[in-house]
Amino acid sequence: MRLMLRLFLSLVFFCLMLPVEAQVPGFFMKEDRRKVVVPFTKVNDLVVVPVSINGADPLNFLIDTGVKSNILFSKRIGDELGLVYSRKLNLIGADGKTVLTASVSINNHFDLEKIEGALQAILVLEDDFLELEKILGVPIYGIIGYEFFKFNPVKIDYGNRKISFYRPDALGWRPFGYRAVDLNIEDNKPYVQGEIRQLEGPVLKAKLLVDTGANHSLLLNRETSEDIVLPPVTVETDLGMSLGGNLHGFMGRVGRLKLGNLNFRQVLTSYPNKTEFFHIILETGRVGSLGSELLSRMKLILDYPRERMLFKKGSYFTEPFKYDMSGISVRLVSVDEPRVYVSQVREGSPAQRVGVQKFDEITSINKVPIEFWKLSDINELFRSEVGREITLELLREEGNELKELTLTFVLLPQL
Repeated sequence: MRLMLRLFLSLVFFCLMLPVEAQVPGFFMKEDRRKVVVPFTKVNDLVVVPVSINGADPLNFLIDTGVKSNILFSKRIGDELGLVYSRKLNLIGADGKTVLTASVSINNHFDLEKIEGALQAILVLEDDFLELEKILGVPIYGIIGYEFFKFNPVKIDYGNRKISFYRPDALGWRPFGYRAVDLNIEDNKPYVQGEIRQLEGPVLKAKLLVDTGANHSLLLNRETSEDIVLPPVTVETDLGMSLGGNLHGFMGRVGRLKLGNLNFRQVLTSYPNKTEFFHIILETGRVGSLGSELLSRMKLILDYPRERMLFKKGSYFTEPFKYDMSGISVRLVSVDEPRVYVSQVREGSPAQRVGVQKFDEITSINKVPIEFWKLSDINELFRSEVGREITLELLREEGNELKELTLTFVLLPQL
């Protein structure tokens, strides 16, 4: 499983209807201008912004088109913010069977410096099941979803790490150099049509969810169409973490993905196994989703009011779609403690063949102590170059003793 997790945060909400006031909830510019620009932090191609809720200190939130509701990952944080809860809900996790408890808090105020969110409802999870800070190396406390996009065109410039939030009437025209495709907003989520040329099987005309909160490139749900064919070379692996556990399936590539007249080639593609909530996906009519690893290769304007997506090539467009060649995923013990351990080892991978095991603690990589590494740098190293030699110094608990190990493997292509 790549640590650059495909964040399957497109949650399946059952019986969720949030009450609204006479005043319309939404996000608005504080000053009447054509646009305002807000910087963001790019973490594994995900968009992270500081958000103050009800005047409290800012917390890091993901900007996520793949979810309908704002989400706070921990009720403990909600209680510290003094949130008032109107009721509780049971949610079904992305594995289709895990039941999660959440509370609903309405009429909250969000502050993003130049942008504010009025009368915002928040779904507050009882516990932080995702623990994204241990996976991404940066504290993440929640998600801002559909509300951020519904009234205003929003440009995400991944290369310069800036969000431009436009006045609703500011983009009646198409900016120079941008291409446009229809963006269908259904059940508060955005969809585009793409054309996928598989390595085997027919060309797919695919309805795809635009999901900025998932950091895969392309995901195809095989249960949605008999025409989806696994490529000749795949890796069976954990595909990502979600509320409700890990999702499993296969990684492979498609020959080409076409959006409008823009072509992405040899796209790394996730093929998750069928879950118990597959009928929910079938009802949407979608075949799969576009994640941030692909979206970040463009300058992207999501114009919900006019139901269109505008885009042009970004600075990373020509970069190849890379994957983890080591076979291991790593996590932090905590953000406050720079200790890294192995959370998954892929069967048959280079790391597994030399004896790396789940729960091994990494103390150095290529003789550089672990405290000098960021998680993102470790992941980039594991995706970097065929034939690169990686030496890990490890601590392994055996009985009541800690055993020191030095293991070396070579990054090898599998896809």
